Amino acid sequence: MRRPETTSIFSNIDWITVLVFLGMLALGWGNIYSAVYDEDHPVILDMTQKYGKQLLWIGGALLIAFIILIIDAEFHPTFAWIIYGVSMVSLIAVRFLGREVAGSKSWFRFGDFGVQPAEFAKFAVCLALAKYLSDINIKMSDMKTRLRAFGIILLPTLLIFLEKETGCAIILLILILVLYREGLPGYLLLLSLAMAFLFFVAVVFPPLRLVYFCASLALLIFFLAKKKLRNFIFIGAGLVLATGIIFGAKPAFEHFPEHQKKRINVFLGIETDKKDKAWNENESIIAIGSGGFSGKGYLQGTQTKYDFVPAAETDFIFCTVGEEWGFLGSTFIVCLFAFLIIRIILLAERQRSSFSRIYGYGVASILLFHVLVNIGMTIRLVPVIGIPLPFFSYGGSSLWAFTILLFIFIKLDSQRLMILR
Repeated sequence: MRRPETTSIFSNIDWITVLVFLGMLALGWGNIYSAVYDEDHPVILDMTQKYGKQLLWIGGALLIAFIILIIDAEFHPTFAWIIYGVSMVSLIAVRFLGREVAGSKSWFRFGDFGVQPAEFAKFAVCLALAKYLSDINIKMSDMKTRLRAFGIILLPTLLIFLEKETGCAIILLILILVLYREGLPGYLLLLSLAMAFLFFVAVVFPPLRLVYFCASLALLIFFLAKKKLRNFIFIGAGLVLATGIIFGAKPAFEHFPEHQKKRINVFLGIETDKKDKAWNENESIIAIGSGGFSGKGYLQGTQTKYDFVPAAETDFIFCTVGEEWGFLGSTFIVCLFAFLIIRIILLAERQRSSFSRIYGYGVASILLFHVLVNIGMTIRLVPVIGIPLPFFSYGGSSLWAFTILLFIFIKLDSQRLMILR
């Protein structure tokens, strides 16, 4: 039940979150300018350069944020399924009508303007998941509820994976954390993580060796579990699932884009390559390490500015931060992201609407995964899978998608007091 709306549309907005968002836009724009700085085009407003174009994307993002804030918050739960459906249709359509970029057919092109549906699927899935789980008749203890919730996440994940956008597909799987917050048993969360780990291990080791290992482990657990029939059934089902992952890992891995397979193989130690696909990672570490404690200074980076680090303005934008701002600047950016994510979680917990709470956790989960993986790529803690750093990396689709993702929650939070307990 809702109270009548009697205040301004901008009342109760969490301006701290908005200010952090604006600060990140400014910092991101400044780093993009530094990463692709051209002495022949020093004006930051030069629209022929990427930093000039990024200003257009930022202007569009601010306009989108304003539009979201003036729309009633009830719009989002009301049209959640429609938004989800449109997103799924766009993910299917791009396979037939899209243009291939870097081995991935996941972009709609309109002249010089490109749109990547996979980026916008993130907030669509969050809306659909919040809409489904917030239904008064839904209980996470029911198996049907769990399967349908997983289905909401896995459908777009599969469609994006088929586009060979592996990074974007993996991101959606992090929404399992939302299910855990809403009552998904911890053992299922651990099982999901174990399956993901087993997938990567199966890429390295021969399948039969892993089957023998899993079978031996299952028998050990069975004997330790007092030989109950129910335990045997669960262990047997787990063994079948593990076997399916082991023998399916290689065929699935072969579907990855060639450059991603190369990077993962180098990361896992299957291949040795310091001049081709591992070039980014090696030069990234050099760039960040060369920044030292306080950095080389703004516009003084050499590794990023002179193209030693490819994609320094997109996936490897954090290298610019590390080289020019050093350890102090890098720590500041990490803390800024940590503050934003923690604040979103705190705001989510104060919601009176379960829809708003669930959506808020979805926003926090996606931002957390992006930050951990993107920064992890630059310091070789995770394989390079090509995902942007929110609000920092160059590009319109990702910036607009993150803006929509965040400001829908800001709007939901602003109207929380209108909902009666």
